[in-house]
Amino acid sequence: MSSKLILLVEDNPDDVDLTLRAFKRNNIVADVIVLEDGQKAIDYVEALGSNTKVPDVIFLDLKLPKKNGLDVLNYLRNEKKTKIPVVILTSSVEESDLINAYSLGANSYIRKPVDFLQFIDNIQTISRYWLTLNQTYPYLLNN
Repeated sequence: MSSKLILLVEDNPDDVDLTLRAFKRNNIVADVIVLEDGQKAIDYVEALGSNTKVPDVIFLDLKLPKKNGLDVLNYLRNEKKTKIPVVILTSSVEESDLINAYSLGANSYIRKPVDFLQFIDNIQTISRYWLTLNQTYPYLLNN
């Protein structure tokens, strides 16, 4: 098992497949947990500290069933124990989504490019930054 963990919250199976292929193609060494709706992401975070590993980064789509990405982000930033970096990874070109995501505390907002090679490059850049260069918050889940 890798020491790094990515939580990928994405409901589109094609986008999940493309993202996982991009991780593999870029030799990103991390465990990846895929959740297909916003409520499952919230449930996962609520279980942190029991037997659930804290992700190093969350890649969060905005257009999700049950709870949308902005609802999930709002929950994450209002929950005391979660200082997990959140990268919005979306196809949305709506300026209001960009503004709302940053207003709610997103660490980064990345638009999914249509071109697969550009997508692979983007995944490499953001993964290497968040998993290698970034210093994560020292989680104290029992406080």
